[in-house]
Amino acid sequence: MREQHRGEGQQLPEPHAEKFPSRVGKPGSAQRCRHEQHDPGQREGGGSAGTALASRPGWGAAPASPGQRRLLLANTRRSGEDGGRGGWRGCGAGSEGLSPRVSPRGSPGGAVRGAGRGAGGAPGGFPGVSPGGAPAGELGLRAGPPPPPPSASKALFFLRPPGAGPGAAELLCGDLPAEPLPHFAALVEEVIVPILTNRRNHQGWPRVVSQDIIHHVHSLKNTVFKVLGQVKGKTLLPLPAGSEGIENIDPKNEKFLELINKSLVHATESAIIEWSQQIHRVLKKESSEPLLQGTNPTPKVELEFWRSRCADLEGIHSQLTSRRVSNLLELLERVQSIYVPAFQSMLADVEAALREAQDIDLHLAALQQPLEHLEAVEFSRVKPLLVPLLHMVCWVWVSCEHYGVPLRLVVLLQEICNLLIQQAVVYLSPEDLLKGEVEESLGKVQTVFDILNAFKEALEERRTNLQVYYEPGQQVRSWNFHSRLVFARLDSFLQRLQMVKGLLSTALDLAQLEKIEFGGMKGKALGQQVLGMHEEFQEGYQVFSERAYDCLDLANREFEQDALDFQQKVEDIDRRLGTVFSQAFNDAPGLEHIFKLLAMFQNLLQRPVMAAAAADKAPVLLSMFSTVLDQARLTYTRHTQAGLQLGFPPLHKNVPPVAGALGWARELRARIQGPLEHLRHIPGLSLDSARGRRVVQKYEEMIQLLDRYQEKLYLDWSQTVSEKSQYNLTQPLIRRDPQTKLITVNFDPQLVSVLREVSYLRGSGAGAIPPAAAELYSCKESFWQLVASLELMGNSYNKVLRTVLEVEHPLVQGQLQDIDLKLREAEETLTWKTEGVWDHISGVMGDVCDLEQRVQKAKGNVEEIQSIVHSWGSPILERRDSKKEAVLSLEECQERLERRYSLVRDCGQRIHSLVQENQSLLRADPASDAWKVYLDYVDEIVLDGFFTAIECSLKYLLENTDPKAGLAPLFEVQLDLVIPDLVFRPPLDPGTNDGFCDMVESLLQGIYHISSLVPRVAAHSGFCHYQAALEAMPSLCPWRQELLARAQAAAAACREHRAGLERRFSHLCGEDRRELCRHLLLHGRVPTPADIEAHGEEGVPEAPATLQQFREQMGSYEQLYEEVAGMQPLCTFQGWLRLDARPFKAALLNEIKRWSLVFKQHLLDHVTHSLADLDEFIQTAEKGLSRKVERGDYSGLVEVMGHLLAVKERHSATDAMFEPLKETIELLRAYEQQLPEEVHQQLEELPEKWSQVKKLAQAVKQQVAPLQAGEVTALRQSCAAFDAQQLRLRERFCREAPFRFDTEKPYQLLDAKHMEIKQMESAMTSIYESAGLFEVMVPEYKQLKQCRKELCLLKELWDMISLVNTSLDDWQTTRWVDINVENMDLECKKFAREIRNLDKEMRPWDAFSGLDSKVKNMLTALKAVAELQNPAIRERHWNQLMQVTGVRFVMDSDTTLADLLKLNLHEFEGEVHGIVDKAVREMSMEKVLKELRMTWSSREFQYEPHPRTHTPLLKSDEELIETLEDNQVQLQNLMSSKYIAFFLEEVSAWQRKLSTADSVISLWFEVQRTWSHLEGIFIGSEDIRAQLPQDSKRFEGIDVDFKELAYEVQKTPNVVEATNKAGLSQQLEDIQSRLCLCEKALAEYLDMKRLAFPRFYFISSADLLDILSNGTNPHLVRLVLQHLCIFRSVTVEGVVLGLSSVSFLE
Repeated sequence: MREQHRGEGQQLPEPHAEKFPSRVGKPGSAQRCRHEQHDPGQREGGGSAGTALASRPGWGAAPASPGQRRLLLANTRRSGEDGGRGGWRGCGAGSEGLSPRVSPRGSPGGAVRGAGRGAGGAPGGFPGVSPGGAPAGELGLRAGPPPPPPSASKALFFLRPPGAGPGAAELLCGDLPAEPLPHFAALVEEVIVPILTNRRNHQGWPRVVSQDIIHHVHSLKNTVFKVLGQVKGKTLLPLPAGSEGIENIDPKNEKFLELINKSLVHATESAIIEWSQQIHRVLKKESSEPLLQGTNPTPKVELEFWRSRCADLEGIHSQLTSRRVSNLLELLERVQSIYVPAFQSMLADVEAALREAQDIDLHLAALQQPLEHLEAVEFSRVKPLLVPLLHMVCWVWVSCEHYGVPLRLVVLLQEICNLLIQQAVVYLSPEDLLKGEVEESLGKVQTVFDILNAFKEALEERRTNLQVYYEPGQQVRSWNFHSRLVFARLDSFLQRLQMVKGLLSTALDLAQLEKIEFGGMKGKALGQQVLGMHEEFQEGYQVFSERAYDCLDLANREFEQDALDFQQKVEDIDRRLGTVFSQAFNDAPGLEHIFKLLAMFQNLLQRPVMAAAAADKAPVLLSMFSTVLDQARLTYTRHTQAGLQLGFPPLHKNVPPVAGALGWARELRARIQGPLEHLRHIPGLSLDSARGRRVVQKYEEMIQLLDRYQEKLYLDWSQTVSEKSQYNLTQPLIRRDPQTKLITVNFDPQLVSVLREVSYLRGSGAGAIPPAAAELYSCKESFWQLVASLELMGNSYNKVLRTVLEVEHPLVQGQLQDIDLKLREAEETLTWKTEGVWDHISGVMGDVCDLEQRVQKAKGNVEEIQSIVHSWGSPILERRDSKKEAVLSLEECQERLERRYSLVRDCGQRIHSLVQENQSLLRADPASDAWKVYLDYVDEIVLDGFFTAIECSLKYLLENTDPKAGLAPLFEVQLDLVIPDLVFRPPLDPGTNDGFCDMVESLLQGIYHISSLVPRVAAHSGFCHYQAALEAMPSLCPWRQELLARAQAAAAACREHRAGLERRFSHLCGEDRRELCRHLLLHGRVPTPADIEAHGEEGVPEAPATLQQFREQMGSYEQLYEEVAGMQPLCTFQGWLRLDARPFKAALLNEIKRWSLVFKQHLLDHVTHSLADLDEFIQTAEKGLSRKVERGDYSGLVEVMGHLLAVKERHSATDAMFEPLKETIELLRAYEQQLPEEVHQQLEELPEKWSQVKKLAQAVKQQVAPLQAGEVTALRQSCAAFDAQQLRLRERFCREAPFRFDTEKPYQLLDAKHMEIKQMESAMTSIYESAGLFEVMVPEYKQLKQCRKELCLLKELWDMISLVNTSLDDWQTTRWVDINVENMDLECKKFAREIRNLDKEMRPWDAFSGLDSKVKNMLTALKAVAELQNPAIRERHWNQLMQVTGVRFVMDSDTTLADLLKLNLHEFEGEVHGIVDKAVREMSMEKVLKELRMTWSSREFQYEPHPRTHTPLLKSDEELIETLEDNQVQLQNLMSSKYIAFFLEEVSAWQRKLSTADSVISLWFEVQRTWSHLEGIFIGSEDIRAQLPQDSKRFEGIDVDFKELAYEVQKTPNVVEATNKAGLSQQLEDIQSRLCLCEKALAEYLDMKRLAFPRFYFISSADLLDILSNGTNPHLVRLVLQHLCIFRSVTVEGVVLGLSSVSFLE
């Protein structure tokens, strides 16, 4: 802020320019002012606004805004300027000065107090302005209300500059931040001090008062200065008064003392005393003060203390060493003041304290991060952070010179303990610690115990090992303070935690009382006692949850008292609980119950009282256990005696005898072992006493007795098990029932018993298993697997025999016979000891299981078919959501039918797929009679399903359409009014399409139609589906006819009802309201045909309707409306068809309202328009008739004549209109039609106004009569001249108008003719108007009107021509690919319709003919373009089209419609159609050839290796053969087409390829089959090779050739490429011919053998070849002969052939 020390024009230093941000309303009004020059001696004590230290940046008062500063200084300086005139000014004063007044206390009154308050009297503000300004001669300050509380928002101030006017525009306004103290400091420094220290304001005051004021002002300033520093946490040293500017004086100047006021020495010494007090207070502060005050600070307080102390001391040092203070010290030294040493000592103390604070702050900063980490983590994870923190503490102790004092270290450690306690309290959450889950709270308390004890241990460990932080040879400063100094509060906290932990442990133990339940006679009473104890415990423990105190607060003694009271209650509960335990123990019926009781009291028995009660029961427990041992001995005796009497001991169910007896012994052993183990774990019970030893001895005797019993039992079983096992293993595997043919597994129960005994005994430890039993058990898995497999096979075989149906048995009979032959060996020769028995039965077992699975799968498929057809058994058409009152709608019926159709189609596909699957499952021949019988069986199931479905739907419809059933209507028909007809929806009239009867019939047809959606399963029946069979069923036909008859009867009843409605309301629907209203207005009624015929061409004479007729007409409609409103809208016919007439009723009511409204609206409009027109006419007539007409004033004469004519024409009508209008208004009011109020007002005023107008017209007519006669003659001459002019116009129009289609610029011609005709029409209109005014007759001028009519028609025609031309031109730019012929065709047809609808007078004109031809040609061309858009069109077809039309163009993506139209396609319509038809046929051929190429490009041969030689053999592929045959048929069809020319070469080539492939494949398979058959004979059989040496040699050559050919063909996998190789067919034919020679030789050889042994005639050639080729291998021959019964015991050439052994010697 600017200061003024001396001289005028000095400005303040700039560092204060940015104080207090504020906005001032009129910155221009607060100008910079100047003080008058005055001598420094006149300013005793100063008057300066600044302070020494405040001028330093960062240490002064809060800054003020420049606007505020200028405002305050301006008023301050003005106060100095006015002081010479005997007055002084304060901020906000008026323009006049104010004489000083001394308050009773010797200080000026209101002015000083007012200068210290703001607009609201708030401290720190600015002086307010009184409302309306201050009176002359008075200070503009007013005492305000009490200051408001501090606010975070801003405040406003308003000031009126001196000399300003009273208006609000002269006010200065600004805003102030909310902090009052900085503003108060600024006010004191910038306002109060300059005003009250200005000597000019003290004129007339006593000197004592003046000096006292100055002293108090400086004291106030210094106090505010210090307080402001304290608020900021800094120590600010106020400079003495009068020290301003001393820093600018050079101390070396010789006149240094002369330049300084002598009073400054005393002020400086006083300031030093005050500074020493301030600094002393700073230096004596210690960081331990918060601990001594009991606030329990954390380490953060310690760190913050030294940080702020360092900053504060730095500030003090900077102030004491500033230039201004240095000059003051120099001044004291010059005057040899005794305060200089004190100042130097004080400065030394500050420097020493600053060094100490900087050193400590630097070292303690290292603790910042560990402490932050400690505070950031959850307390449960604090433990790893404790050692690093203590490590840093030790480092600070060793490295910091000033902090290595035990007192300061103890403070830091106590604060760390406080931090841990604080975090522990937060973690434990004391308010919930005793209210939440006890186990969770106990766990948290234990965690806190562990962490805090770990901290104590870590601290002690660091105390012990402190020497590790010192360098070798460095003196170790140990922590010689006692641990209690550090852990005093922490130990107290741990003691409190121990108390809380005890409470929680007790609560956890006693909470189990709720779960204790007792049995026996006294169980309920004891349980009630325990529950009562639990409730007492809960009540006592609930005290802690109800308390609001902090249980971890060490100063809280209330918690300790509550804990003591709770502990006393718990001790009482323990005593009573011990009594209950003793009673329950005494009431326990047995030892087992006692052990359960002990288990329930398991944790409670650890409590001292309960443990003593349990120890007293030890003798009783031993006695009871002794009794148990006696009972066990008695049980053993009874068991052994029962075994001797019965031959076997009593055992548990489903256990083998030996294992069961041994198990019983183990159970008895466990029965006595368990109690002994419990006894050993009971606290306070010793088995070493005399009684205990006796019980143990008895126990051991019983154990020895059981051991002997088990050994004897096991030994007896071991001696007999071997003999039983070996005999039963020699039995056959299966047995067959001779009557039922069912088979069973022959595995003896004794073997099962042995296996079970071994299974039980293996893990029991009873002894070694006998070898025979062990060997049998070692094969257990194979036996069980074999038995399980045989049982599975037997069950499957038996299931087939039991479940096979009569229609299925012929299909599987052969398969069953083959299986019976294979089972015979297992029934006779195979035993359980036979080697390789699994190999013998595995094959037949697979056959049996396969057959059973296939048969069951086939049966499952039939059941699925039955379930499928059963799912159709619900009605197709049902009411919505099965609601009884709902009706069927057409849309829902169709949706239901479609859903059922979709279901039936899917089901049909599924049925056929299941039948096809059954064919493959049963391996049936599709052509066999047995399969056809099976198909008939399935077909009957499907037919029955369809019959049930249709029958169900028809029955549903019959039941719901029965008039006597009393059900809700099933169908609904709506009756609507479509003027002028009453329409049913759907229609009920006979002969209409989509009528209700047709709908019913279509629904019935739809129900039957479901049977046509599934092809017949029995295709051999001759029918393609089931519908014909179902329609012919006599049980369904009558129902269908009945439904149709009911529908027709109901429709007839509805039509009859409609006829009645038509007779009643036809007059409303068949008449035009406007026409009726017109007739009523013209004739008063509707003319009858007789009236019209009677009057002929003259027409019925007009007789306007009277008001009475309107009244009657509207009354009739109102009555009719009420009648229709009461009509019932819903009717039911025949009990099942509901007629919904609500649409008809609503439409009819609307129609009646419209009829009534027509007449009401007409009357309403008539009244309003009549009055409005009359009012307007009267106003116009009065104005026009009031004009004066002079001779020669033609326009005035015409205007007056017009008004006279108008009055004359309205005279009679207007006179008679008022009474009818009043009656009309009354009539409308009767029908609730209200008219506006202005209508009534007009009806009252207009009759009088009309009379005045008539009088005025009579007077004016007499005045203009002479002028009227002269104008009539001139008007007739003008009419004759205009007639000749309009004839000449007609001739020019016919000659120049655009009647031709090729006219250029037609619109310009039309515009020209329009302007010409318009001028003529304007002249004609003027003539007509003048003639009417002067009552002169004129001609009609028909030629001019005809020109206007033809001009309008030409404009319409050329608009159409322009529209057509624009559209066609736009289309011609369309590219070929973007042409939308359909839209263009629709648009052209629209144009054609619009052309036909043009006026018929246009048709002779050339322009009309040209337009019509252009549109027709375009339609023809578009048809051709649509055909040419066919995707089948290729480039060759476009070339053909160009040849036909004779026009050449390039067909590409840029071709447009214009290019096609150049072909004149409308002239070649037939040729275009032929080319397109040809293209379509060729496209289908192209598609076939494309599919052919794709098919055979990917079709490859499949190979399988030969079993012996691994030669690749072609695999039979039915799909390949079928595809080949189908494609050959397709190619043959293509060859027969007349459009084959373009594809002839390609089709012929494919025919040759596929024909060759077909022949080669057939030949290949024949050669391959023959080679495979003969290869094993001529190559694999040495016997045959020896018998046929030449043929064998020939076959060797064949074998080599065939293998080479097979490997060569394998290299080309593609079918067509492989089969069309050159020479392949010839090679195969050659091999085939040589194979035929070998077959012939082989046949001759077999005939020779049959002659030698005739029985060979009974077997096939293949079997005979197997026998002969394996003559040296009897085993293989036996396999061949197993199923040949004719070889049983037959000798062939000296060899006996049998089933048991086979040998064959050639």
